[in-house]
Amino acid sequence: MTKIGITLSGGAARGIAHLGVLKAFDDLGIEISAVSGTSSGAIVGSFYASGVPPDEVLKILKKVKLFKFVQPAISKTGLLKVDKLKKLFARHLPVDSFQALTKRLTINATDIVKGETRYFDQGPLIPPILASCCMPVIFDPVVIDGVSYIDGGILNNLPVEPLLSECDIIVGSHCNPVGQDFKIKNAKALLERTLLMAIRNNTLQRQQQCHYFIEPPALTEFIGSDFDKTEQMFEIGYHYVQQRSEDLMKILEQR
Repeated sequence: MTKIGITLSGGAARGIAHLGVLKAFDDLGIEISAVSGTSSGAIVGSFYASGVPPDEVLKILKKVKLFKFVQPAISKTGLLKVDKLKKLFARHLPVDSFQALTKRLTINATDIVKGETRYFDQGPLIPPILASCCMPVIFDPVVIDGVSYIDGGILNNLPVEPLLSECDIIVGSHCNPVGQDFKIKNAKALLERTLLMAIRNNTLQRQQQCHYFIEPPALTEFIGSDFDKTEQMFEIGYHYVQQRSEDLMKILEQR
């Protein structure tokens, strides 16, 4: 049996598009054997690997207000804490263990001291999720076993490596296309654009290791804080795959 793996990039709110991508795969009858993800891709991947259908995850994310689960941090290392997010994941994730998942899952985060990527695929699930989506400066680092971690996308925003040795076909789902019509509206927009370009650069080589690469250009119309536009981004991911399903099926048939 052909083993298909999918790697899900980070992208803040734009990571909602991954749910649409996964929904399209389910509707096409394409079974995913293994998932890797970082940041928002780690969140989506964790729900999917837990057996929660993409439609249900979308309902959860539409129902909850993510920012109400974030509390101010009184520290020198960050502005916000992600501690309250533990309650969100504990409430809605069916399990809190990699070994209890229905699909193989790997999450990556960045060891801020060593400056290295760390891959998690064993033990408790929620702490690595929090570490993987811990944007530096904005959030306090997440400490796991005495080690401080920040957003996995800083060094590897398309963690294809865990899938290379165990999958016959690797699909890359990237939700951070860089548009060409950017205008500097304010400092926030400039900062997000700068981070987008820097993080995008570390995906280029990994993109070449994917047999099929998904990057809906329509996502350039959204920014990382567009949590009120989840439905639109879900639909973009879904229809992008559906419209290109023939090319995808040809790749699967060749294997």
